[in-house]
Amino acid sequence: MTTPDFPADAFTQAGLNRQHIFALADLPSALRAGLPPLAGENRLILLGHGGRRLWDEVQRAGGGGEHPIDDYCRQTIARVFAGPLAGLPYRLLYPGHASVNLQALGELAGWHHASPFMLGVDAEWGSWYAYRAVILCRAEWPPTPVVERAHPCLACHEKACVAACPARAINQGFHLDRCADQRLSPASACADGCLARNACPVGAAHRYSEAQMRHAYALSLLTLRQWRQETGRPLDSASQPRTTR
Repeated sequence: MTTPDFPADAFTQAGLNRQHIFALADLPSALRAGLPPLAGENRLILLGHGGRRLWDEVQRAGGGGEHPIDDYCRQTIARVFAGPLAGLPYRLLYPGHASVNLQALGELAGWHHASPFMLGVDAEWGSWYAYRAVILCRAEWPPTPVVERAHPCLACHEKACVAACPARAINQGFHLDRCADQRLSPASACADGCLARNACPVGAAHRYSEAQMRHAYALSLLTLRQWRQETGRPLDSASQPRTTR
């Protein structure tokens, strides 16, 4: 079977405007072992979005429910594999129950540089991007070249994000317990968004809408509150809740 061309435009028009194709054989062994691929699967597709378009497309599609972005991404991927990629078997690992190291894939793609406020930052998109899907399939597409952009934090002298954090949670490293205490405090200014993230000037033109910010941070705040109720302990770095970002 001849592999159809990769439908980059179809994903971009749906709001999934960041795409990277990996050859599974080229991935680090530890990362590959954690997937794991089935016989014949030789390509991994990482899909993400940058900026506001994905949220706009989700709203245009009438997205609702607890996880409208995940639901929309699943539907979009199914539609593409039933259309331009019809007949090409695939497995959707994320969103799903598989444990996928998204940040490790982002680093390999050149998308991800660590920021003081613990989100990936990119010289073009700032922190206003997210990983949305990981797909395994059998195809002959060439691997995508790594994005070559300098780490924007290395050239930042103002450190506006550090100054903006009311909890002083990103002074000399990240202090998750301080961040959690601040977000869970009554009438916290950090409940519906991260002041440090908002203060970062990189990619500011792509900042999410207020509606998307409220959605993302409401989910992470709920997860954080549930964790605190169940454990009564501050979070450690290994227990950081997933956010929709």
